[in-house]
Amino acid sequence: MKHNFKNLNIWKLSIELADEIYTVTDSFPKSEEFGLKSQLRRCAVSVASNIAEGSSRTSNKDFNRFLEISLGSLYELQTQIIISNNRNYFESSKNEIIENKITELQRMISGFQKNLML
Repeated sequence: MKHNFKNLNIWKLSIELADEIYTVTDSFPKSEEFGLKSQLRRCAVSVASNIAEGSSRTSNKDFNRFLEISLGSLYELQTQIIISNNRNYFESSKNEIIENKITELQRMISGFQKNLML
């Protein structure tokens, strides 16, 4: 069963998160241009992209596989946010906002997966 990814709250929040990541990484040091900055952005884009790609699959089992990849990217992103925060690359208040969005999105995707496989 195909889903319209633009109508999915998990996709909408993942787009918000990607925008937030792009904003906070704009101020990263030049030395991180091809390191942590690039990796954070790729992870954030991967979350939304895998939700969209998975939504085109004809079976819920296939869609679920792409949601698993999205979750993996979220955990990777969360780790990179912690490292960035430890390096003081952005304000702690931003860290909390991003961490909360990541946690919420992880919860939402997990819940969506459970309903998808019913």
